[in-house]
Amino acid sequence: MTATARDLPEWDEPPPEAPAEPAPAPPGPPSLHRTDPDLARRRRLERAFHRLCQAMVGLVLLALAVLLLTILVQGLPHLDRQFLTSFPSRFVAKAGVKAALFGTLWLMMLTAALAILLGVAAAVYLEEYARPGRLNAAIEVNIANLAGVPSIVYGMLGLALFVRGLGCGRSLVAGGLTLGILVLPMVIIASREALRAVPSSLRQAAYALGATRWQAVRCHVLPTALPGIATSVILALSRAIGETAPLVMMGALTYVAFVPHRLTDAFTALPIQVFNWASRPQREFHALAASGIIVLLVVLLSMNGLAIGLRNRAERRVRW
Repeated sequence: MTATARDLPEWDEPPPEAPAEPAPAPPGPPSLHRTDPDLARRRRLERAFHRLCQAMVGLVLLALAVLLLTILVQGLPHLDRQFLTSFPSRFVAKAGVKAALFGTLWLMMLTAALAILLGVAAAVYLEEYARPGRLNAAIEVNIANLAGVPSIVYGMLGLALFVRGLGCGRSLVAGGLTLGILVLPMVIIASREALRAVPSSLRQAAYALGATRWQAVRCHVLPTALPGIATSVILALSRAIGETAPLVMMGALTYVAFVPHRLTDAFTALPIQVFNWASRPQREFHALAASGIIVLLVVLLSMNGLAIGLRNRAERRVRW
């Protein structure tokens, strides 16, 4: 017997579900038209500081341009072949910078040899071989302190140690050693930074292939760090070529009528010759001083250009 619709139990229909409330809309981006007063103040300060920095840079460049223009106007009329091939003289028309030019070149070669050999060797030892400890920390502190010592102190050191202590006299070797010690801390610090920038994975790869520490340093670390080391040498020689106080303190001559040929010969340098002419009361010698400054700048830029070319060549050889 089949059940009819009446026999089936009546079930209550579920109440209809209430419609879900819509989720709140996420907050939109802040209005571009509304500005926070504190944010606006910071932006004004930022623009003011930016303009102040631009003004300071422009002021420095303007001062440099005025100095260069003044030197060029005063020195170019006296800059000729006779000026470059003549020795100093009390007559303006016969005075030249031959002795000072050769003396400067001698000094820079000696300074570069000492600074590169001792500076790079010290940097390699401190960065690759020295173990952390009190002695290493003391050496690093002393090197950093020596980098900030005034140059006149190095002149006194050269006078006491090289001129009188070792009996070198007022010679080229004494001047080169003095300037070499002057720039040595700068070379050590900058060379250590260049060595530190070499990835440690390069050393680990060399060790994994069976290389010794010296082989890894010589064949991989030093070639990779060579551009940074060259930059340190450029900065060091740029400082050394313009130093006058150490050479004056150790007794370098202001009048030399010959070209030095040996390391034991007396010498003069372009900064000393420029100082000698600039300290005279005659205005004609002031023009000669300006010509000497132009020669010094040309030598400096030539040295820097050669060093930068070698550095760029070394950078092109480095491949990661």
